[in-house]
Amino acid sequence: MVTLPIYDMQGTKVGDYELDLDQIAPKINKQLLHDAVVMYLSNLRQGSSKTKSRGEVSGSTRKLYRQKGTGNARMGSRRMPQRRGGGHAKTIEPRSWYYRMPKKAIRLATRMAIASKIQSGQVVVVDRFAFEAPKTRVMADTLRKLGIDGMSATVATPDLDRVVYRSGRNIPGVTVMPAQDLNALAVLRPKRLVVTREVLDRLTQSVDAAAAG
Repeated sequence: MVTLPIYDMQGTKVGDYELDLDQIAPKINKQLLHDAVVMYLSNLRQGSSKTKSRGEVSGSTRKLYRQKGTGNARMGSRRMPQRRGGGHAKTIEPRSWYYRMPKKAIRLATRMAIASKIQSGQVVVVDRFAFEAPKTRVMADTLRKLGIDGMSATVATPDLDRVVYRSGRNIPGVTVMPAQDLNALAVLRPKRLVVTREVLDRLTQSVDAAAAG
């Protein structure tokens, strides 16, 4: 059983949240976390690298000089890979780096990442975010009072909250997303994970519902 302090937007402790880590992830598999992070990073690659073959570079295809009798090494056209400005012998073609792991493994990796973050003391629980209007200054001030000033952080809200999102999107290193979009990379990459009390409630309730089913 882990006890997490709950703070309000002013950084004042307003309570505690008791959480059984076994409900989130009974164990943490580092290999699964590694595989999930590599998958997300691979899917971010553009795959647009391209080099030209000797058939694609400009220049004459005429042989530079005859094969024998010149005293020089034999040579083909100006497009040969051996010459400056020639084509590449082993060209790089655009490709897709996209692939997916099984859904069950992805969900499990996300839960393991959250449990790992809690074990490391890098999770900050906020009672709730209450913004009257999108204000980056207010969001930055809240993070500062929570001790996250200048740190990279992922802020998880129960649902898509456009006000909170627009308040935090311009802060360097801060990502705001609904809890349902959390993944292993979004949890593990930043220094801190900021969640609301409702996010933790939904997380534990989803485990109980899955166990009951």
